[in-house]
Amino acid sequence: MVSALVKRLVPLRQAAGYTQASFVSAFSTEAARLGIAAAVSVRQLRRWENESPPPLPHPGQQIVLEAMFGVPLAEMGFEVPRHRVTVSAPISDSGKVKRRTFVADAGALVAATLIPAASGPRVGRIELGCLRERLEGLYRTDHTKGSVPAAIQAASIEADITRVLRNGSYTSAVSRELHTMLAELHGHRAWYGYDGGRIGEGRSACMEALAAAQLVDDPLLQISVLETLVLLAIKADRTWEASSAVESAYRLAARAQVGATVHLVIALRSANVAIHSGDLPSARRALSRAVQYQGHVDSDDEVPDWAKFVGPFEVDYATADMYLRAGQPRRAVPFLRAAVRGITGGLARNGASYRVRLAGALLAAGEVEEACAEVDGVLDTWGGIASPRLLGKVRAFERSAAPIVSRTAGDCVARIRETVRKDPE
Repeated sequence: MVSALVKRLVPLRQAAGYTQASFVSAFSTEAARLGIAAAVSVRQLRRWENESPPPLPHPGQQIVLEAMFGVPLAEMGFEVPRHRVTVSAPISDSGKVKRRTFVADAGALVAATLIPAASGPRVGRIELGCLRERLEGLYRTDHTKGSVPAAIQAASIEADITRVLRNGSYTSAVSRELHTMLAELHGHRAWYGYDGGRIGEGRSACMEALAAAQLVDDPLLQISVLETLVLLAIKADRTWEASSAVESAYRLAARAQVGATVHLVIALRSANVAIHSGDLPSARRALSRAVQYQGHVDSDDEVPDWAKFVGPFEVDYATADMYLRAGQPRRAVPFLRAAVRGITGGLARNGASYRVRLAGALLAAGEVEEACAEVDGVLDTWGGIASPRLLGKVRAFERSAAPIVSRTAGDCVARIRETVRKDPE
């Protein structure tokens, strides 16, 4: 029969949020941090948890176990020789026997593994699932209705996660997931700053998101923030910052061994930087890499939500951007047409933005009627998408078309003014 003391090891592990497999991994990490040559296998952990009496951990394992759970080995259910018993006493006390000591009551430490901050409502997988579903819904709102309503939803979700972190009780595994979601929300806010032209706010949110993603040691999440930071840095004319963000993203991608889709996003951001700085040879190289990655995206087993927007249309759009930067709008037009055709129906905001960009290229190429037809198509659905960046593009087209002596151009400008006159700049 297994003693009651022996059975304490199982609830200690479970309260800390570990499965047997994840405990083994966490044990190795803790041992490395302590500089101790100690390890444990799942088989040995099962013996500790199930045998009576359990086999005694060796001294190195004892140090790691006590560091992980914050209680002496004897209170985990092991029969510990007197010379290895850890006592609870102030660390500054002197004594003849030098032993590793604890500075808090063991019972309080056990409770702390379950409740890191407060004794509020218990937060488990069901609550996490609800929050995760709401968080994933932000992508749908942003892509279909724009960043303005998405930002309102994000503020509500962030308030709920912050309240849970402050008042709830949860395991360490749940805590990590909550912090991860908070980092993702900061990343969303960074994008909303970019889309809304609030570049300073966007960059501040990026810094918060990067710090939070680093704390949970999530390289994919860090890459997602960095790709937004590239866009914000370009808008702020901080090309050096954008370049550094691209290089950091490539290093993280190598470390995490990410798939082709994430590499495709990074290559496109590299092209964005080169185009902005007028380095067209570097832009061509980055776009060539993007084409190569695009050819391998089907082999990706999993793609993070923030990278699911990318596709061939993004490569075509970036290629057109390069030609526009080179002052060759006619060469840009076929790529923009392909991008407009290729974008999926679920990306309404991007689809409208692409059409306005195509209209601008057509206008620059002298194709006034076709340019105005594209803008008319966007205005037909105006009001369903609230995106300051899209509004800015439409008004930029209006300014370009206004001087043109043409009935088509005049009618188009008049319709733009009538349709968007209530929208703020």
